[in-house]
Amino acid sequence: MNATFELRAVGMRYGEAEVLGGVDLRLGPGELTAVVGPNGAGKSTLLGIIAGLRSGYAGECRFDGVEVAKWNRGAFARRVSFVPQATRIEFPFTAEEVATMGRAPHAARIVENAHDRETVRDAMHATDTLHLARRDFRSLSGGEQQRVILAAALAQAPEALLLDEPTTYLDLRHQVSLYRILRELRDRGVLVTAVTHDLNLAAAYADRVVVLSGGRVVADGPPVEAFRSDRLRAVFDVPAELLSGPDGRHWIRYGY
Repeated sequence: MNATFELRAVGMRYGEAEVLGGVDLRLGPGELTAVVGPNGAGKSTLLGIIAGLRSGYAGECRFDGVEVAKWNRGAFARRVSFVPQATRIEFPFTAEEVATMGRAPHAARIVENAHDRETVRDAMHATDTLHLARRDFRSLSGGEQQRVILAAALAQAPEALLLDEPTTYLDLRHQVSLYRILRELRDRGVLVTAVTHDLNLAAAYADRVVVLSGGRVVADGPPVEAFRSDRLRAVFDVPAELLSGPDGRHWIRYGY
């Protein structure tokens, strides 16, 4: 896989307000990157630009050497999958039908084939949603809906997976399960980038952490570098320190 995003001097304004400025990043395959920062730091805006969902930005945002705005939407969707923080579906689709929508970019016809069905079932198994297959998507809890949307993204078989606050509605077991899935995808060479407010999940599972503050990148590196105590206090305005266990896993202690 050669899925790579390259951002040069990316900026974004909403009216007079600058929400991003001077962002330079390179996101490559086989890497799990967490994008963190306080509210209003520009995290979701940045991810939306990368996903090709935001227009009017300054600078360059290229995927595989081509500006994201110039990609054919179908070709882009076959390679890049985006999981939003929440999805609203008004029609009476079952969970399985919603997960199957992830195969749409690959479909040459309306009726899915055996490979499509197997791919969807594997994705639903990985996200613990097979038992919800016949349920009306609208009747599911927020966490169940989020797992079904993740199943649709996995069924898409992307080279790059972009997620905006993917654990917002998930209980602890499914939060951990999600990040294990993301690490497995990384190990298969998928580019994985997730916006998150949960610094401990980022510390424990991410290879790389991009810290945004005031629309600017103030840190970009492994958790031990990105989550220095002085930076955590400066960005999040709270005393905190990164701790490490004998297995090399990291976590953050707040308010010590």
